[in-house]
Amino acid sequence: MADRELLARHRSVLPNWLALYYEQPIEIASGQGRRVTDREGRTYLDFFAGILTNAIGYDIGEISDAIRAQVDTGVLHSSTLYLIKSQVELAEKIAQLSGIPDAKVFFTNSGTEANETALMLATQHRRSDQVLALRNSYHGRAFATVGITGIRGWSASALSPVKVSWVHGGYRYRSPFRDLPDADYVRACVADLREIIETTTAGDVACMVVEPILGVGGFAAPPDGLFGEFKKVLDEYGILLVSDEVQTGWGRTGEHFWGIQAHDVVPDAITFAKGLGNGLAIGGVVARAELMDCLGANSISTFGGNPLATTGALASLNYLLEHDLQANAAQLGAHLLDGLRAVAAAYPVVGDVRGKGLMIGLELVGPGETPDPAAATALLEETRERGLLVGKGGRYGNVIRLAPPMTLTRAEADEALEILTQSIEAVAKEAQR
Repeated sequence: MADRELLARHRSVLPNWLALYYEQPIEIASGQGRRVTDREGRTYLDFFAGILTNAIGYDIGEISDAIRAQVDTGVLHSSTLYLIKSQVELAEKIAQLSGIPDAKVFFTNSGTEANETALMLATQHRRSDQVLALRNSYHGRAFATVGITGIRGWSASALSPVKVSWVHGGYRYRSPFRDLPDADYVRACVADLREIIETTTAGDVACMVVEPILGVGGFAAPPDGLFGEFKKVLDEYGILLVSDEVQTGWGRTGEHFWGIQAHDVVPDAITFAKGLGNGLAIGGVVARAELMDCLGANSISTFGGNPLATTGALASLNYLLEHDLQANAAQLGAHLLDGLRAVAAAYPVVGDVRGKGLMIGLELVGPGETPDPAAATALLEETRERGLLVGKGGRYGNVIRLAPPMTLTRAEADEALEILTQSIEAVAKEAQR
């Protein structure tokens, strides 16, 4: 079979640590709307969207046409040494949408690079190499971003250019504060933050980096308002707040355009990537001008913000706004959550159903709520067999992640619910044997 031949070639020339889904990995050969077809000709409803990146869907005319028009000019690249109209227009729109006063934007090629840039800006502005991060967070695969990633399975090196202190709050399901009411949970996490600053740092911390919803960490979220309370403590010390919106941005959470807005706070910087380009490689940072302009040395980005990526991203962002996909995410996300919680009530193998909008996590557990990564792997395979692609993550690898394109329809949501129900039932029966 073609996929098996390609798998053998993949394993011979690509790193062993480059993860592949499924016992028999697939190659996605084409896509239309919310569906993809593999090289063997089998079609799937896609509920992971290239790790939340194909946020609008596949073969969207308005986006494809804009990209083709730019390709037809013959200019795919010019670098930041020259003016790029689509880059300026996209930056203007993102600066306005950010809610950050006097905002400026710098474009990169990925979320990793965006977070590396934010760390460089914050440490330079504050003249400090100390950083606060959330436990169970993920921020990228480069040197500094690995350093602030709070999941051991994704921390490839113990070496780091920054000194990191870890704070409770993002992952409530296994938190020591989990049984507290929301207000008490927030107070306990705020007290932990203050103690961490006062006991593990010199006080002059550069920044705190937070994911409003932990992405790789299993789509876990704290109570609304937590990061607003954190910001009050950070302000006492002059510590900057950076919101990593690589997965939560662009209205995916439904209730807000940026995940951090659920906490009634405006951060000093927002990092973004993934869904902005609907598959094109683009990321960036939007920050207060004082912070963005703090670098004294020359700097450029050879590929960041190139004409092709910014043209496609501008078309994607315009499509998202014009079709109010944020509202669609809110409506269908609530429908999916209601359906999945009903299923979970019948099958104890699903210990937690959580999320916002079209960003939903199912935590698979065994007796005593122990993490069950084998059940998550089995569910991944069961859904694929039934024609649904989903994601996996979490600290223990026991969380199924659902993040379909935001153009999802009600009929497709119901189709996915049916497949998930059948798959969960199959996994539950196998676990009982």
